[in-house]
Amino acid sequence: MAKWGEGDPRWIVEERADATNVNNWHWTERDVSAWSSERLRQLLLAIRVEGPEGVCEVTDVSKLDGEASINNRKGKLFFFYEFQLRANWLGTSCSGVKYRGTIDVPNLSDENDEDDLDISVSLCKDQPSTPLLDLMKRSGIKEVRMVLGQYVHDLKSDFSQGMILPTADGQKPSTPVVTKKKQVKTSKIQITSEAKSSSSPVPCPTGSRIQTCCFSLKETFLTSADELYRTFINQEFVQVFTRSAATVDGRRGGIFQLLDGSVSGEFSKLVPDQRIEMRWRFRTWPNDHYATISLELVDRGDATELKLECRGVPAGEEETTREGWNRFYFQAIKQTFGY
Repeated sequence: MAKWGEGDPRWIVEERADATNVNNWHWTERDVSAWSSERLRQLLLAIRVEGPEGVCEVTDVSKLDGEASINNRKGKLFFFYEFQLRANWLGTSCSGVKYRGTIDVPNLSDENDEDDLDISVSLCKDQPSTPLLDLMKRSGIKEVRMVLGQYVHDLKSDFSQGMILPTADGQKPSTPVVTKKKQVKTSKIQITSEAKSSSSPVPCPTGSRIQTCCFSLKETFLTSADELYRTFINQEFVQVFTRSAATVDGRRGGIFQLLDGSVSGEFSKLVPDQRIEMRWRFRTWPNDHYATISLELVDRGDATELKLECRGVPAGEEETTREGWNRFYFQAIKQTFGY
């Protein structure tokens, strides 16, 4: 994800022409979907199990839909992958009779641990019953689970190197930290969160008098009002769509700090599933100055309309603040959660 205010030279983090990444601040991304598809096929086609019933082996991978990417932010690596796959297996009984079947895995993703994968094996519809199916359920599923775990291990080990660029002073980056994600389940989605912020924001002081302006925005989200409301006030949701550590106390008078401290403020009024009011500031604004922002959520049945009113933005900051809310709140939420 790009940085808040990208395009405004006051807020840009330096990255030099020689590809050095100053302090490894940037969010850099690498698409590893092609490598992942090839590696998964290679691992699956090597599966072979034997037992008193006979021998079974994977013959081809007929479906492999999905994508994978690796992201680096400030020396931490985030691995995102999601695949649905189907493989075909051929079994040969002790008497030499051959049987065909399939293996399905619908949920290979970074949100699921190896032990949580749904792996099913079955015979093709035109095949008669055979003890080889029991062999696949007993031993084949274990092998599939093991090789999918091997894929995740290879992904994290093979691609950890090179994602952290050299810093501007020529120093080699420290060994990257592969983040461990904590799952948070909701009625509709499953998300993951980074560790809590290492620092806490300070309470909001009284604003100072400067020349200000105001603006309004409207956006529609394909989700319920309660889920959208929770997205703005829940720390773990905020950390996911901003892709960085955050502190969010989702109560009236609760303070928040996100985007590496670039944004901070305080919730002044909360009406569950209907309205959020906050005092909000960007780090480069004049000291002690906060804008007043209200978010009104209107249930439209299969969607929620969000109306934003922003007052007290420092003169000359309207366009970048408007763009920031559109890009780093609204669009980030849609892209992350599919709203």
